[in-house]
Amino acid sequence: MTPSRMTPRVAIGTVSAAVLAATVLTGAPATAEAATPESAPTTATSGGSATLRFVDIEGDGGITLKANVFTPAGADGTRRYPVIVLPTSWSMPQVEYLAQAKKLAGKGYVVVGYNSRGFWQSGGEIETAGPKDVADASKVIDWALAHTPADRQKVGMAGVSYGAGISLLASAFDKRIKAVAALSGWGDLVGSIYSGRTEHRQAAEFLGATGALTGRPSPEFRTIMKDFLASNLDKEKDLIAWGRKRSPATYLDKINANGAAIMLGNAWGDSIFPPNQTADFYEKLTGPKRLEFRPGDHATAEGLGLFGLPNDTWTDTQRWFDHYLKGADNGVDRESPVLLKSRSTGAYEGYQSWKDVPSAQRRIGLDGSKQLHTNWDSGANGGLVILSSMLDQFLKLPPMASIPLLPRPLAAVWQSERYDTGQRVRGTTRLHTTLTSTAESGTAIAYLYDVGPLGLGKLVTHAPYTFHGKTPNQPFGVDLELFSTAYDVPAGHRLAVVVDTVDPLYNEHNPSGARLTFSSPADDPSYVSVPVRD
Repeated sequence: MTPSRMTPRVAIGTVSAAVLAATVLTGAPATAEAATPESAPTTATSGGSATLRFVDIEGDGGITLKANVFTPAGADGTRRYPVIVLPTSWSMPQVEYLAQAKKLAGKGYVVVGYNSRGFWQSGGEIETAGPKDVADASKVIDWALAHTPADRQKVGMAGVSYGAGISLLASAFDKRIKAVAALSGWGDLVGSIYSGRTEHRQAAEFLGATGALTGRPSPEFRTIMKDFLASNLDKEKDLIAWGRKRSPATYLDKINANGAAIMLGNAWGDSIFPPNQTADFYEKLTGPKRLEFRPGDHATAEGLGLFGLPNDTWTDTQRWFDHYLKGADNGVDRESPVLLKSRSTGAYEGYQSWKDVPSAQRRIGLDGSKQLHTNWDSGANGGLVILSSMLDQFLKLPPMASIPLLPRPLAAVWQSERYDTGQRVRGTTRLHTTLTSTAESGTAIAYLYDVGPLGLGKLVTHAPYTFHGKTPNQPFGVDLELFSTAYDVPAGHRLAVVVDTVDPLYNEHNPSGARLTFSSPADDPSYVSVPVRD
């Protein structure tokens, strides 16, 4: 099944699940069409539970944003409550957060969830977290302060994926925002879907297909997607400028100056917003901050929480707001700010900073000279967007490959010695090598596998690398960061480094018949450095 055929079905299933969850857990209308004007609010109460109403909010430029509001039980206008604004994820309807919003309202928050512009029944076109989306967030805050018992001194924003990105961007431009919980979002949009100067094709197709299915893409977005998927190098500078405009990292000075307390949550296997860029963004924040990584793929670490089920990510999100909006002395500010959950054991580990995560490095020498024929898939690959890391999360089944059977003309393979003790891989693996190509452009993908006694390799991490404008047959150095992870290699296993030239997740730029040669000069040896925790 090709990604373009797969993604609309995935989108329909995801949306349907969220709608069903919201209906079952809250008794609310299951579609945006069921929303009623503010003058005739729809309410859902259960004894002393919070009150829900569906409203229209005027967004930037006068468009209508479909929204829902939970007000704490007993609110009678005599007191003010902290307010949390929740922009929806990409392609999701406005009922996405109802289960969590109801819980937060039950703890004393006014909660306003709204459908991001361009999607479902909200007006406008998809701007992909552009300036109009940021302006919408401020408009929703304005509305909440004017039409609910919200405390203007205690404003928070949160969201999953697209909602996370909008929340972070808004915190740069709206000083009223005091706390943010950004779950499965991005700090650097370019570093997310164009890492290693390689188009993340399946991720982009996923976004494009689901956006077209559930919303109204703007002409700008359609053009960007067309040029991106076509690998139009003439438009590369424009594409990068477009992405940077939508990257919270671009506005770090503003975010830090405003001082909002920022919690970031992501999954190790996020195939849309990889963990590296989240960790890099976290390290540059100077205000109160927290970083959490868990097993899974895009939005799956917090996904079950959207059904109202127990979920660690959403529990910590509430604790974050309780402290930084309510002033609760719950200890979240005294805990280790970096919280990691191992893909292998499910155990949590706390660290004082991202840099403290590894305590040692295991170096694997990439000795000798190995030449690869391009344009053929060796069988080593990173799996499928969304699906593969979900299998790893729930069934401990990451993408696998038989290392001895990988065709050596198509895959370069190096292996470590067998380890007498288990190796706790923690952090970012780095590759350094010398590459020679017969063409001026090309793509290579590096993989790190955990290899058992029978030669079956389980994928630990990987990353793509693309080059352009190189002199054919002239060696050049390559430094590549693989996607960060937390994985435990059992005693008796070894690590294998595999490099090939084709992966279904990515566009590849190897001209037909091109050859790539990896070498290890005596004065500049090639290696992979694997971060471990002793």
